[in-house]
Amino acid sequence: MNDVNNMNEIPKMPVPKTAYIQLSAEDFAALGVQQVAYVKPVDREGATLFEVHAADGTAVALMESFDVALAAVRQHGLDAQRVH
Repeated sequence: MNDVNNMNEIPKMPVPKTAYIQLSAEDFAALGVQQVAYVKPVDREGATLFEVHAADGTAVALMESFDVALAAVRQHGLDAQRVH
C-alpha cells in the first residue's frame, strides 16, 4: 500500500559504480572543445573589439562587433558562450 504522505517522493535507486566513467584531467579539459567557442570583449587602442576563442582558450579571431563574432561562431556550427 502507498502511504498518502509519501506519494510525491521519488524512490532513490542506487547507481552502480560501472555507470561512472573515469576521465583524466586532460580528457576532462577537452570536453566540448569541438563544440564550443567563447566571445569576449577586449580593449584595443581605445576601441572595444570582440575576440573569439576556442574552448581551450586559443584566440582564433578578432571581430568589430559582438553580433559579427556570434554569427561567425554559429556559421562554423559551434555554440557560442559570452565571457565578461
